[in-house]
Amino acid sequence: MMNKADLIDEVAKVVNTKKMAQDAVEAVLSTITTALKANQSVTLVGFGTFKVSKRKARTGRNPQTGESIKIPARKVPTFAPGKALKEAVK
Repeated sequence: MMNKADLIDEVAKVVNTKKMAQDAVEAVLSTITTALKANQSVTLVGFGTFKVSKRKARTGRNPQTGESIKIPARKVPTFAPGKALKEAVK
Protein backbone atom coordinates (compact mmCIF):
# COMPACT_ATOMS: atom_id res chain seq x y z
CA MET A 1 0.00 0.00 0.00
CA MET A 2 1.30 3.44 -0.90
CA ASN A 3 0.49 6.42 1.32
CA LYS A 4 0.91 10.15 0.74
CA ALA A 5 4.51 10.17 2.05
CA ASP A 6 5.42 7.30 -0.30
CA LEU A 7 3.87 9.20 -3.21
CA ILE A 8 5.91 12.29 -2.32
CA ASP A 9 9.07 10.15 -2.23
CA GLU A 10 8.32 8.79 -5.71
CA VAL A 11 7.68 12.28 -7.11
CA ALA A 12 10.92 13.47 -5.47
CA LYS A 13 12.82 11.04 -7.70
CA VAL A 14 11.66 13.07 -10.71
CA VAL A 15 11.88 16.63 -9.37
CA ASN A 16 14.86 18.30 -7.69
CA THR A 17 13.90 18.11 -4.02
CA LYS A 18 11.52 16.41 -1.65
CA LYS A 19 10.07 19.85 -0.76
CA MET A 20 9.23 20.46 -4.43
CA ALA A 21 7.65 17.02 -4.62
CA GLN A 22 5.56 17.70 -1.51
CA ASP A 23 4.43 21.05 -2.92
CA ALA A 24 3.49 19.41 -6.23
CA VAL A 25 1.47 16.62 -4.61
CA GLU A 26 -0.26 19.08 -2.26
CA ALA A 27 -1.09 21.39 -5.20
CA VAL A 28 -2.65 18.55 -7.22
CA LEU A 29 -4.73 17.29 -4.30
CA SER A 30 -5.80 20.80 -3.32
CA THR A 31 -6.83 21.64 -6.89
CA ILE A 32 -8.89 18.46 -7.22
CA THR A 33 -10.55 19.12 -3.85
CA THR A 34 -11.36 22.73 -4.77
CA ALA A 35 -12.88 21.67 -8.09
CA LEU A 36 -15.03 19.00 -6.43
CA LYS A 37 -16.23 21.50 -3.82
CA ALA A 38 -17.34 23.72 -6.74
CA ASN A 39 -19.23 20.69 -8.13
CA GLN A 40 -16.85 20.44 -11.11
CA SER A 41 -15.34 17.25 -12.43
CA VAL A 42 -11.60 16.78 -13.00
CA THR A 43 -10.63 14.63 -15.98
CA LEU A 44 -7.07 13.39 -16.36
CA VAL A 45 -6.99 11.79 -19.82
CA GLY A 46 -5.79 8.21 -19.61
CA PHE A 47 -5.98 8.18 -15.81
CA GLY A 48 -9.59 8.87 -14.89
CA THR A 49 -12.23 11.33 -13.77
CA PHE A 50 -12.96 12.67 -10.31
CA LYS A 51 -16.53 13.93 -9.91
CA VAL A 52 -19.26 14.55 -7.38
CA SER A 53 -22.27 12.21 -7.27
CA LYS A 54 -25.50 12.78 -5.40
CA ARG A 55 -26.94 10.13 -3.11
CA LYS A 56 -30.67 10.23 -2.52
CA ALA A 57 -32.15 10.30 0.96
CA ARG A 58 -33.10 6.82 2.14
CA THR A 59 -34.26 4.84 5.10
CA GLY A 60 -31.67 2.71 6.85
CA ARG A 61 -31.64 0.46 9.86
CA ASN A 62 -29.58 0.76 13.04
CA PRO A 63 -27.86 -2.66 13.25
CA GLN A 64 -27.74 -2.61 17.07
CA THR A 65 -31.38 -1.76 17.76
CA GLY A 66 -33.08 -2.62 14.47
CA GLU A 67 -34.66 0.85 14.55
CA SER A 68 -35.37 2.56 11.22
CA ILE A 69 -33.41 5.75 10.67
CA LYS A 70 -33.49 8.41 7.97
CA ILE A 71 -30.26 8.86 6.06
CA PRO A 72 -30.17 12.33 4.46
CA ALA A 73 -29.26 13.04 0.84
CA ARG A 74 -25.65 14.06 0.33
CA LYS A 75 -22.90 14.57 -2.21
CA VAL A 76 -19.98 12.13 -2.39
CA PRO A 77 -16.73 12.23 -4.38
CA THR A 78 -16.30 9.43 -6.92
CA PHE A 79 -13.54 8.30 -9.25
CA ALA A 80 -14.01 6.58 -12.60
CA PRO A 81 -10.78 5.09 -13.96
CA GLY A 82 -9.80 5.81 -17.55
CA LYS A 83 -9.15 3.19 -20.20
CA ALA A 84 -5.34 3.40 -19.91
CA LEU A 85 -5.48 2.90 -16.12
CA LYS A 86 -7.84 -0.06 -16.50
CA GLU A 87 -5.52 -1.63 -19.04
CA ALA A 88 -2.45 -1.05 -16.86
CA VAL A 89 -4.04 -2.81 -13.90
CA LYS A 90 -5.23 -5.92 -15.79
